Amino acid sequence: MKDPIRIGVIGGSGVYQMEALTDIEEVVLDTPFGAPSDAYIVGKVGGQRVAFLARHGRGHRINPSRVNYRANVYGFKQLGVEYLIGVSACGSLRENIAPGHIVIPDQLFDRTHARKLSFFDDPDAGTAGLVVHVGVADPFCPTLSDICHAAVKETGAPVHKGGNFITVEGPRFSTKAESRVFRTWGMDIIGMTTTPEAQLAREAEMSYAVMAHVTDYDVWHANETPVTVEMVIQTLLSNTAVAKQAVLNAIRGLETAGASPQAEALRDAIITNRDVAPAEVVERLDLLVGKYFHQA
Repeated sequence: MKDPIRIGVIGGSGVYQMEALTDIEEVVLDTPFGAPSDAYIVGKVGGQRVAFLARHGRGHRINPSRVNYRANVYGFKQLGVEYLIGVSACGSLRENIAPGHIVIPDQLFDRTHARKLSFFDDPDAGTAGLVVHVGVADPFCPTLSDICHAAVKETGAPVHKGGNFITVEGPRFSTKAESRVFRTWGMDIIGMTTTPEAQLAREAEMSYAVMAHVTDYDVWHANETPVTVEMVIQTLLSNTAVAKQAVLNAIRGLETAGASPQAEALRDAIITNRDVAPAEVVERLDLLVGKYFHQA
């Protein structure tokens, strides 16, 4: 019997594979929410099995608004993942957070408007009638965030612990007016993919943290060139080795970790009366909620 896959990694822009994985196999999954962005690459780092997924698909074929976040996260759940590390590119909204730095944020602000934000009560996905209000006051798992911070610090790269991460819809970049307003709101970094990834990971009772790689100053900075795709890619390419090493360090840091601290996030979140919850929906989402409906 193979060892369980407890750790998942979602690679963002510029991170489409993990060369350090050994004993590799590709796993193609289907989910109640459709197909994930690509096949999961499952392999080993040391003695631990790890699943990797390119968020935008290999070759970057899917824009942030079209990523099937629910399928991606659900697929990791199907594989047994408890700890999920996201790697993302982001822009900085603060002078002291420079391109080339890495941020391990502790807060998230959602400015998206065209995404499916929950696994639950969605007629289009066949989950209508089961309502869940999961707590995300702290949207990133503090335990995993601490491990990620230590992992980046070990590389010697400049790293910031904590910060407010705003997710915008994209795929366009910000206007100067938007960027300036986000700064007045107290936002520190800006990206396009962390919502709804973080919230879905919480609904799936997985620990989630993100390593946010700063590529630019968005468009607010008077003395810096506004962000472009070329700028993002150039910075990412120069930091790819650091990004991959930080992930490897985090995986090793999880070697002795116990069960995810988020393993019972839904225990008090299901508000639908058990007697009226549609049986077919409970069955469809058995992987997520079965243990709460089948208890003696």
